[in-house]
Amino acid sequence: MSSSCDENRQRAIVEEAKDFTDRQIRPRAREFDEKEIIDRKLIKELSERRYLLASLPEEHGGLGLDPVYYGLFKEEIGKGCCSTGALITVQSSLVGETLLAWGSKDQKAKCLPLMATGKKLGAFALTEPEVGTDAKGIKTNYRDTGDGFVLNGRKRWISFAGIADFFIIIGTDGEQTSAFLVERDTEGVTTKPMKRLLAGRAAHIAEIELTDAVVPAGSMIGKAGGGYRYVVGTALDHGRYGVAWAGVAVAQACVDAMVVYARRRRQFDRRICEFQLIQGLIGDAVTKTHAARALCLRAGEMRRQGHPNAVVETTIAKYFSSKVAMEVAVDAVQVHGGNGCAGDYPVERLFREAKLLEIIEGTSQIQQQIIARYGLRAYFKP
Repeated sequence: MSSSCDENRQRAIVEEAKDFTDRQIRPRAREFDEKEIIDRKLIKELSERRYLLASLPEEHGGLGLDPVYYGLFKEEIGKGCCSTGALITVQSSLVGETLLAWGSKDQKAKCLPLMATGKKLGAFALTEPEVGTDAKGIKTNYRDTGDGFVLNGRKRWISFAGIADFFIIIGTDGEQTSAFLVERDTEGVTTKPMKRLLAGRAAHIAEIELTDAVVPAGSMIGKAGGGYRYVVGTALDHGRYGVAWAGVAVAQACVDAMVVYARRRRQFDRRICEFQLIQGLIGDAVTKTHAARALCLRAGEMRRQGHPNAVVETTIAKYFSSKVAMEVAVDAVQVHGGNGCAGDYPVERLFREAKLLEIIEGTSQIQQQIIARYGLRAYFKP
């Protein structure tokens, strides 16, 4: 457990993040979405505050936030801008935590300090054009040359691949799956931005093409054959925790927008918040959001304690909060009426972002299966 002094420090970081978001992120969320970028100035400001590796220990340039406070921190950032929240999820959860767990001493020294200062950004490349949910079916391949590896393949839907300085690439040699640290400037590596997407427009999503890309022997992360079970397993677990809190962030942002609009909008000479059907929508939205946050807090506490069921509780939280985000976003648009379909109001963007959460880091249907298998074991009474 954290000491009271450490608790106070972490709580202060979350409050600081809320203030920073209100001043520097939320006012620009629409601009980022329309221009399909997060500008380098904001990334620099985030790095100066050590936000990019918020969950990593201070000795690696992070903020040392424990899982509970990291989640609360992610909610504050995500309420302001989903893509900015995704940037932190990718850097801290997917890439940072994975390197911390499985990277060699040299790999950590090479990447983590530069990531913390914003001088290097990473991306986690698993998904391919024909491979999404069936992650074990990847086609990207590698060949061991004795003094290095040759990689060929294509990755797709990779968040921040458009601006990342290096990638964690998952590949197979036909018998086993391994992970590699690949620099952007490696010969044979090219990226292609993916534009006009439903959501995540400012997350610099791109394709990565690998054509006889040669990387040194020291680029393998962990052991040969450990790419799926260890590297991917670690990344997806941390990523799902980040996405779970992203769901809470979207839901709460929708609640905030619903309340403000309902208190100001007038119809039939009354504020629409006085109508019971509108109150019903808001009441349900508040309840669902509180429930999603409670599940995320439970998962965070179990992660903090190293509880053996922390992974499945994270899966439950991700499944539930992503569904809640979508349901609350739908109702938020409904409360706004026609205005909810206009980009002038944040709920239009939040509605699009909410849908993405039911797909990334494992679809809701996959989460259902994982949760069902757990339930069939845990609650069977012979």
